[in-house]
Amino acid sequence: MPALDGMRGVAVLGVLLFHAGLLPGGFLGVDLFFTLSGYLITALLLREVERTGTLSLVSFWGRRIRRLLPALVTVLVTVALVVWTIAPDDLVRTTLSDGPWVQANLVNWHLLAESASYWDRFGGGRVFEHLWSIAVEEQFYLLWPVLVLVLAGRGGRFERRVAVVASGVAVASLVLMVLLVDPADPTRVYTGTDTRAFSLLLGALVATRPVREALLRAVGRSIGAVVALIAACLAVTWALADGVDSVWLFTGGLFAHSLCAALLIGLTAHAPATFLAHGLACRPLRWFGEISYSLYLWHWPVFVLLGAAQGWVRTSGAFTASIVLAAASKYLVEDPVRFRATWAHGRTGVVVFVLVMAGLALLWVLLPVPAPPAIDLTKLG
Repeated sequence: MPALDGMRGVAVLGVLLFHAGLLPGGFLGVDLFFTLSGYLITALLLREVERTGTLSLVSFWGRRIRRLLPALVTVLVTVALVVWTIAPDDLVRTTLSDGPWVQANLVNWHLLAESASYWDRFGGGRVFEHLWSIAVEEQFYLLWPVLVLVLAGRGGRFERRVAVVASGVAVASLVLMVLLVDPADPTRVYTGTDTRAFSLLLGALVATRPVREALLRAVGRSIGAVVALIAACLAVTWALADGVDSVWLFTGGLFAHSLCAALLIGLTAHAPATFLAHGLACRPLRWFGEISYSLYLWHWPVFVLLGAAQGWVRTSGAFTASIVLAAASKYLVEDPVRFRATWAHGRTGVVVFVLVMAGLALLWVLLPVPAPPAIDLTKLG
């Protein structure tokens, strides 16, 4: 679906502009990513159940590993070695501390346990901090297919049950966000899996047939106007949002943004002839969407190491380097493993996966951690 590729391009460019200090509301691109993931993954799961009558969790997780792990491992190893070689000791320490949690897809909870504020820490202190969102998605990929399989096993109108569960858990997630938010620092509810689940589940909700058909009936022939109106609402939200200063985001605003994004995704996927869909399907946006995963992985370490947001020269250099590395990752690492590597399937694939994970774990153990800075007690006071 070309328009959804373009939507991914918009999302990743918004995140890059946010981290470069050029678009305060660009962090909502992550929210758009979540909703897209919920929609696309759920559509794949439902299609498999409809075709085969069941769901192969092993096959699903195998596809996710082949899609996501090669680029992630490449970034983790490369960035860790570069940081260990050239970066200050404090950055080396946080990198080696965060790395194992990134590997375990739990880095969002690790950062919360360390009381690392999302809104204050984008000053160069951590090169893997942006991977909290990848951890949330991976946790969703682990749990949601199991729940869909359970619901499908009961027979009957299982998509209706999937819709009911997705909507119910999404509302519960919103309630948790409202109850747990700290207006002074909403990091807990912004990066916690439980309080962000609604972004993924609203996308999943729109992917179900009952909701999709009801949505298309509701808009009727006005689908082009409705799509344009929803896109305008999202654009205004991106223009007005300002992170920690927008408390309204964490008391329902993010939920409303995710709901609008889900509606836009559902309508665009089934009405590719609208003006907005044509715009999103333009080749440059589609290309950025195709490299969006690797571009997201690479951009923040590059921004930290090159000092992006410290003048146009550094910012332009960081953007260029991130795009080049992302393209190289897609064409030299991701696509070969995903589409052409026969060894990545079956028992051989399992062996390779185990060896890669073991080697990555060894990296965190073998790289020496710099000693903490010495304090001269005689000079205190």
